[in-house]
Amino acid sequence: MTEPKTQTPKDAPHPMLRRLPIMAILAVALIGAFTLRDYLSFETLAQNREALLAFRDANYLMTVLVFVLAYVVIVGFSLPGATIATLTGGFLFATFPGVVFNVTGATIGATIIFLAARWGLGEKLAARMETSEGKVKAIKDGIDENQWSVLFLIRLVPAVPFFVANLIPALVGVPLYRFVISTFVGIMPGALVYTSVGAGLGEVFARGETPDLGIIFEPHILLPILGLAALAALPIVLKRFKKGA
Repeated sequence: MTEPKTQTPKDAPHPMLRRLPIMAILAVALIGAFTLRDYLSFETLAQNREALLAFRDANYLMTVLVFVLAYVVIVGFSLPGATIATLTGGFLFATFPGVVFNVTGATIGATIIFLAARWGLGEKLAARMETSEGKVKAIKDGIDENQWSVLFLIRLVPAVPFFVANLIPALVGVPLYRFVISTFVGIMPGALVYTSVGAGLGEVFARGETPDLGIIFEPHILLPILGLAALAALPIVLKRFKKGA
């Protein structure tokens, strides 16, 4: 007597339906790259600075809410202008609490990408990696053993694109709470740098200049951030050293 075939539950979403959120994000990101670049720019911020400050002074809480939501949309749909948004946060709210608003919006936006990728691709890929062998299995095991270190490392190394840093954890099965905490804490140093630059935009506007957005690559800024990255990588190095001993 043959056993009945296992059937997929009727309420299980179709694979294509699961991929719709991440596909929508990619589509909006592509469209935004060609249509919004001129609007989400330093020039636009400079032209509208007085109106923004007036609106903030008259509606502070509303400004905070609109700003954080706008930041969530920019990051969640990978639109151009995240750097300008960070500068704007410093310009409108000063370094503190501006950096908190910036990091909050960025973390929520990153979580949207994480969840979309996890729901559409991550579960299936994670299952395949669990049953894989060789180098793929070794990489998966290495990430599992050092999740906190890896998460902080990819956030602190400037060479890792923000979008990629959102996808990798989703595709290797990192728990949501670890992703949220590591994102909020890991992006804080870089966000603090750009928020502080934004806080000084009043003087930049007065001189008719543009801010130095390459400041994060200056040695006195970059080296401390890389130092934090090295601390994040230290547990991984120590574990490898102990295994090799």
